[in-house]
Amino acid sequence: MADKDDNEKTIAEDLVVTKYKMAGDIVNRVLKQVIAKCVAGASVREICIYGDELLVEETGKVFKREKDLKKGVAFPTCVSVNNCICHFSPLHSEPDYLLKNNDVVKVDLGAHVDGFIAVVAHTIVLGASQSSKVTGKIANVMMAAHYASEAALRLLKAGNETYTITDTVQKVAEAYKCKPIEGMLSHQLKQFKIDGEKTIIQNPSDAQKKEHEKFEFATHEVYAMDVLVSSGEGVGREMDTRVSVYKKTDETYQLKLKASRMFYSEVTHKYGTMPFNLRNFEEEKKARLGVTECVNHKLIEPFQVLYEKANEVVVQFKFTVLLMPNGPHRITGLPFEMDLYQSELAISDPELKTILNTSAKANKKKKKKIGKAEEEIVGEVEGEA
Repeated sequence: MADKDDNEKTIAEDLVVTKYKMAGDIVNRVLKQVIAKCVAGASVREICIYGDELLVEETGKVFKREKDLKKGVAFPTCVSVNNCICHFSPLHSEPDYLLKNNDVVKVDLGAHVDGFIAVVAHTIVLGASQSSKVTGKIANVMMAAHYASEAALRLLKAGNETYTITDTVQKVAEAYKCKPIEGMLSHQLKQFKIDGEKTIIQNPSDAQKKEHEKFEFATHEVYAMDVLVSSGEGVGREMDTRVSVYKKTDETYQLKLKASRMFYSEVTHKYGTMPFNLRNFEEEKKARLGVTECVNHKLIEPFQVLYEKANEVVVQFKFTVLLMPNGPHRITGLPFEMDLYQSELAISDPELKTILNTSAKANKKKKKKIGKAEEEIVGEVEGEA
């Protein structure tokens, strides 16, 4: 095991940082274009398909000469609306959802370059504008999730402990009379691994508190910080929506059905360890048949579609952070349009105010000389961030 860790590529290498930033640049660009498609009357399924096609197209433009270098979708596009918490990206055989004004729309997606993953999620309210500001509980939950994610970013640095973020996210949400979604995890990212060992839990139940380990952040680690806040009680539940997003695990088992073996072989060759959507298989019916045996024997794990209570709304902000020697460096995420929301609540806790008033920018250091191509990539990404 030690040998494996010794050979692990980290952001201590300039080229690894460049690949992360390229992936980050791609997801930020794709996210903007996907959000532009989120208008009243638009089909969620069509938006998700559009997002996935863009991710493939954009990642296809980098490292063209290196034929063996893997790149592509690291998390399929999901568009979860209102009380739907996460992972909604309907199959062709499942009911679609058409967006309407005042919907709270969460867009979640990811890309990778050579297995170095950048993920992002952003929330908008359809129809919100300067002249028609969002108020009430939707404004409260938007502000809660925004400030919770900003506080998390500032605490995501080497030497700090994961539960510091857990507790701070909880306090910010409570200031806006909201609840973080119980048990949701933010994962450390590693090459070809979207769910690394170190995790940050939000709103843990008593049982989860006992089971969930504390971790300390270290320099040269990468995290997908995922903040999900609800206007309700913060408990997710499965409904009738069929799962469409899955990923391969490290388990082994000799599959019995031919359809399952064919499906598993295709997953292994096409997606490796990255999450994928069943919709992208040529014959959806066969894929649905094949995935069942694979899930039953834990070869493939599902990303469940979860819901809050019907009259509540959930907001999500997720971003990718590189823990550089000079501080945390966020490479994904779009600016939050603060002036579209008007909440009557505010943060009064002095400790939270102090955290939020600190700069989220990494300390500027003299940059090492890097190649012109790298310089252009880095410059472009920093312009996006």
